[in-house]
Amino acid sequence: MITGTLINVGAIILGSIIGIILNKGLPKNINSIIFQALGLFSIFLGISLAFETNNNFLIICMALILGGVLGEVFQLAIRTENLSDLLKKRINNSNPKFTEGLITATMIFSVGSMAIIGPLNEALKGDATLVLTKSMMDGVTSIALSAAFGRGVIFSAIPVLIIQGGIGLGANGLQSFFSDTLVAEISAVGGILILGIGISILEIKKINVINLLPSMFVVIPLFYLMEYFFN
Repeated sequence: MITGTLINVGAIILGSIIGIILNKGLPKNINSIIFQALGLFSIFLGISLAFETNNNFLIICMALILGGVLGEVFQLAIRTENLSDLLKKRINNSNPKFTEGLITATMIFSVGSMAIIGPLNEALKGDATLVLTKSMMDGVTSIALSAAFGRGVIFSAIPVLIIQGGIGLGANGLQSFFSDTLVAEISAVGGILILGIGISILEIKKINVINLLPSMFVVIPLFYLMEYFFN
């Protein structure tokens, strides 16, 4: 059952529509302060998630390095830009922050223990409390994100549906796979990437977060390798 995830997706879409409407009438100085607030929030969220690690700093470091190398080899940033440009043409959108909004929203909504444990609890225990709580949080956050970035944010509902829906539908097989410790390490890596997004939003330093995205997947085999050799 993925009812909670469908509500989550609906909350993101609704919040994004509200934010897009607000975006049209915002003065430049208000838009600027929203970006600053989102940048600071992203840094706060990233640090909070990063500290979920169980002191497996070597795993996180290696995941980021190997994931970044894979991202560069496969030119994820360029491919994402091309895909985004195609999508922008299809919906007749010229906003230069379309891709940034899509990636930022996807990371914020899809990274963290709630995005994994929530669908698992709903599917296995019939308890949608966590995923519904996440839905409310995402709905409010999507208003601010789309007010700043525009229509790119609304399309983050698609990866949320794929990721959380996939976890919910495959819950029986994934329950033993996603141990609490593994979820913590995935969240920690994701938190560091969100931290990078915050730094980029605040224009402190441009970080190519897209090419670091494979780190989220690389951490899984690294975690099990460490478990095998050291436990």
